[in-house]
Amino acid sequence: MASVTQENIGKYHEKVIVQLAKEDYLPTFEKALKQYSKNAAIPGFRKGMVPLGMVKKMHGASLYRDEVLKVAGTKLDEHLHAVKAEIFARPIPAATQKQYRFDMNNPEDFTFEFEIGTKPDYTLPLLNGSTTVPLYKVTVTDEMVNEEVEKLQYKAGDMTDPETVTGEDNVLNVVFEEADANGILIEGGIKKDNSLLVKYFSPSLQALLMGKKANDVVTFTLKDNFDAHLLPAIMKDLNLDPTNEDAKNKCFNMLIVKVGLVTKSEINASFFEKIYPGRSLETIEAFKDVLKGEIEMYWNQQARTKLHTDLFERLVHETPIELPVTFLKRWMSVGGEQYKSPEQVEKEFGGFDHQMRWQLISDKIIEDNKLQVTNEEMDEAARAQIMSYFGQYGGMSGMDLESDWIEPLIKKQLEDKKFSEELYNRIITDKLFFTIEQRVNLQETTVNAEEFIKLPSAHHHH
Repeated sequence: MASVTQENIGKYHEKVIVQLAKEDYLPTFEKALKQYSKNAAIPGFRKGMVPLGMVKKMHGASLYRDEVLKVAGTKLDEHLHAVKAEIFARPIPAATQKQYRFDMNNPEDFTFEFEIGTKPDYTLPLLNGSTTVPLYKVTVTDEMVNEEVEKLQYKAGDMTDPETVTGEDNVLNVVFEEADANGILIEGGIKKDNSLLVKYFSPSLQALLMGKKANDVVTFTLKDNFDAHLLPAIMKDLNLDPTNEDAKNKCFNMLIVKVGLVTKSEINASFFEKIYPGRSLETIEAFKDVLKGEIEMYWNQQARTKLHTDLFERLVHETPIELPVTFLKRWMSVGGEQYKSPEQVEKEFGGFDHQMRWQLISDKIIEDNKLQVTNEEMDEAARAQIMSYFGQYGGMSGMDLESDWIEPLIKKQLEDKKFSEELYNRIITDKLFFTIEQRVNLQETTVNAEEFIKLPSAHHHH
């Protein structure tokens, strides 16, 4: 008769021992042989008429091994269910597991040892109602609006393609590639496309660019060639931290892909209509009011994104959770589809640990607050996403989107597993962060755009 025992081998780290007698698996092995013989397609025999001895000779060894392991797995699952074990991932073979030959002609008793990591108890002190978290509000100034108006004048202006750079109104399509001071590319360095007006560079670099053409390359350091106002935005575009002084000293090769020259659009009714079609804007004041609203909306979205990023980082790093590190490292090594060396595990464990903590925290918040996504919410979100897509890229009106074909399209999209999972994750994540926001004190903090860009991340070590 099978027996299952469990013993502690470390912090939140258990060993489960499954002992099987021959009587536990031989009946299921014989049953599997008979079932296989009924369905086997072997030349010379009608289906269901293959002799049992032939099936056993041809496929018995693999069926025997599979049935032994299947019974052991079933006994393990029954035990974990009975003790209501909260575990990480799936159990893995213990490091002390004996290797067996699985000889069907010499049945024997088996002992299988598994390791499991159990989930710890923990609380979320950050969400006790007394934590104050800043919600930044970026002040949109007249200067910011005027700068955006000028950018839109360039965007709506007439473009020509001269051969060389002749002035500050030239537009350069470029590729930034990280390099050393001598222009030698750094292996694995940053590489990023961009499009910039020559006027955005420092006077010295502007002078260097005069006469340059497509395929020319210039090398420069970031901090010496962009003013303090523009540098943070350029660094963010290159995925660099604007507050990191070392990052400001990075060198880049800038390959010129194309030289353009734009003539700014005049500010008139035609310009207003081109930027905001159908709005019937007639004055620069009305145009700026709409533009300012859009800029405020953009910075509000950026502030909300930063809030969520900071809450995520603080929850992960300030929630005291003891993880079964020894088990998790073994699981990373042998529990996946491919074996990972101890060196690989050590290299990847920091990110894995980060992800595991967030999974525990988010699962707890979702469970404690009974958060769920209904079919109606999935339908509504799918409809909004599809309508947004066709409205933006298909040029369809709201009336077009009420046509009979929209509902079958929504249904078809929701049947797509990837689409549905992404939609579900987005909705549940929105609900998750909304819940988190209700459990902290949000303190509106006014900053200017430059101060906001330079704000440090909440990330820190455990």
